[in-house]
Amino acid sequence: MSGDTLEFDQIFQENKGAMYDGRLRITKQGIVFKNNKTGKVDNLAGTDLNLTHWFRVARGYELKVGLKSGAVFKYDGFKESDFDKLSDFINKNYKMRLEEKELSVKGWNWGTAKFKGPLLSFDIDNMSAFEIPLGNVSHCATSKNEVALEFHQNDDADVSLMEMRFYVPPNQDNPDIDPVQAFHDNVMDKADIIQATGDAICIFKELQCLTPRGRYDVRIYPTFLHLHGKTFDYKLPYTTVLRLFLLPHKDQRQMFFVVSLDPPIKQGQTRYHFLILQFSKDEDMTLELSLSEEDCADKFEGKLQKEMSGPVYEIVSRVMKSMVNRKITVPGGFKGNSGTSAVSCSHKAGAGFLYPLERGFIYVHKPPIHLRFDEISCVNFARGVASNRTFDFEIETKSGTTYTFSSIEKEEYGKLFDFTTNKKLRVKNRGKNLKDSVNYDEDMMGSDDEGQHDAYMERVKAEAAEGISDEDESSDDEEEDADFNPDGSGSDIAEEYDSNASISSSDDDEEDEEKKERRKKKLEKAKNKPAKRRKASDGGRKRKKRQKKDPNAPKKAMTAFMIWLNATRSDLRKENPDASIGEIGKIAGEKWREMGPSDKEEWEQKAKEDKERYKAAMEEYEARKAEEGSSGGEESDQSEKKKSKKSRSSRPKPSPTKSPSKAGSGANYKSKEYISSDSDSDSSNSDSDSEEKEKKSKKKGKKAKKKSEDEEEEPIASTPPESEESASGGEEEDEDDD
Repeated sequence: MSGDTLEFDQIFQENKGAMYDGRLRITKQGIVFKNNKTGKVDNLAGTDLNLTHWFRVARGYELKVGLKSGAVFKYDGFKESDFDKLSDFINKNYKMRLEEKELSVKGWNWGTAKFKGPLLSFDIDNMSAFEIPLGNVSHCATSKNEVALEFHQNDDADVSLMEMRFYVPPNQDNPDIDPVQAFHDNVMDKADIIQATGDAICIFKELQCLTPRGRYDVRIYPTFLHLHGKTFDYKLPYTTVLRLFLLPHKDQRQMFFVVSLDPPIKQGQTRYHFLILQFSKDEDMTLELSLSEEDCADKFEGKLQKEMSGPVYEIVSRVMKSMVNRKITVPGGFKGNSGTSAVSCSHKAGAGFLYPLERGFIYVHKPPIHLRFDEISCVNFARGVASNRTFDFEIETKSGTTYTFSSIEKEEYGKLFDFTTNKKLRVKNRGKNLKDSVNYDEDMMGSDDEGQHDAYMERVKAEAAEGISDEDESSDDEEEDADFNPDGSGSDIAEEYDSNASISSSDDDEEDEEKKERRKKKLEKAKNKPAKRRKASDGGRKRKKRQKKDPNAPKKAMTAFMIWLNATRSDLRKENPDASIGEIGKIAGEKWREMGPSDKEEWEQKAKEDKERYKAAMEEYEARKAEEGSSGGEESDQSEKKKSKKSRSSRPKPSPTKSPSKAGSGANYKSKEYISSDSDSDSSNSDSDSEEKEKKSKKKGKKAKKKSEDEEEEPIASTPPESEESASGGEEEDEDDD
């Protein structure tokens, strides 16, 4: 803080109930305030100052500055110790006195209303209780003894003032004057109420608008812009315009004209912070203004002529620049790989173009995003998730918000990285201590400097080389992708892994050692990969079988979002015919989040009714299931008994010749000795016996197969054939001995 300049941080400017933080700089030439949120800069010339007042307020102390034109600016957040510095500086440079004023804190609701230029001051005992900027009034209505004021709303304000009513007593001293009407006239004289009086300066027919979407007739009035469409009309005061952009399309056949707005266009719960018009370069027109040559020369200083001809986008941009009195921002020296200023990319579910500008980035078009360098904390270049032919560009703001622009072709990396380096933007994971870095917070104008050593590019090259080597190991038959090398220095793996790739090495031994180390690493990776797979396959837990869904069970209740999605899915498909199923879901989710509580109330009520329906159906289903279970228990027991009987009957019964209980009782029974002695005498019948045995063995095999297919049951105690034979043989021997 030098003797010629005073600077204050964390100063707040009040606007329609919201306090915007920023930085205040007071110089000999005037007062400059920069809004940290919007980046808007207010320049108040020292020769235009009319008054300066000092107040004690809730946040600390406030500086009120009035201009000769009647405009008033209030800056809050000063300390008590700042009064002496400000008073001396203003008295020395502006030849004015910084007056101390007190506010009335009695809390009375009756007093005197005084109109002081653009302000309505409510005074109690000659002390101001509060002031109302008449520019915030959107409507004024009167009744018998009352005047009602309605105010413009600010989305950034936590609490907004909607309406205020004043009781105006009759004037007994002069009954001819109506005090209510006089109050109303004073308010309407300074209120910000747009009234389309008179003819428009010019009209542009059927201009294509991307946001808000549709075709609109654009009518230019002296103080506002009127968009007239088939469904909606919008009136935009020129005071709400922050910036103008003229951006060329990547196909070089179209142009975007972008108007940044604050406050935005409001349509229900939707907010449009940008007005985007699209033009074809081939369209020409001739325009005649409803102004005389003298008016064009006096009001617009020769910037506009009564008759103009040329491309439509040039005429629209010239007229808007003259009416708004702001510069048009165009792309600077950045040229991408295609030779244009645009970089093709995607943000969320929409595809668009990213334009690197001299003082920030702008993304067109869905949703439009403008990021200034002074609000950017760092940027990051990340490898693409879906393919290594693309990469992602991430921008992180100081407020903690991250914007990801994906699917950028890798050929754009070198150009984009050089741009961020030249603008001294901090690249994530590259190091915080950059020499000669630009602090955009301290410098309101900014500057361009040369870049530093590109360590991050070398790291990305190394990652790309690892990815390519892993693909080569997995399959040699697949087609190889090109190396991620935006500088075009070839696909030499040694250079990608070498930290000093730009310096040629003459030592062959070091290169051989590096190659050997890389080979060892590759072999270790190849060994470890199958081992991990085996562990995962051997040591994994068995999956539980999924229970079959009962077809008789009632359908589950649906959420409010799903009910709304089913009702609006066809409309979303019509609006986005090229979107996939996943993209339709993302678009629907964004729209649902933007909907207000009043819009969601209908669907939440339907979801509540569906939930009650499901609860009642589930209770009925459980009761029916319990009844069926109790009645069907006996039937299930009988069926199980039948199954067990069938399984017993299906088992092969032991042959009667081998049964121990029938030994000696049957005529066909033969002892072991008799069988052995008979085997020689019956050799003539051996062939026929062998054929019968084969048939029996086949039948036994079929029965065994059927037995294995049946459900497992408890084994029935029976004597094996071998034990039966041994038992029968033993009895025969005992009889012979006897």
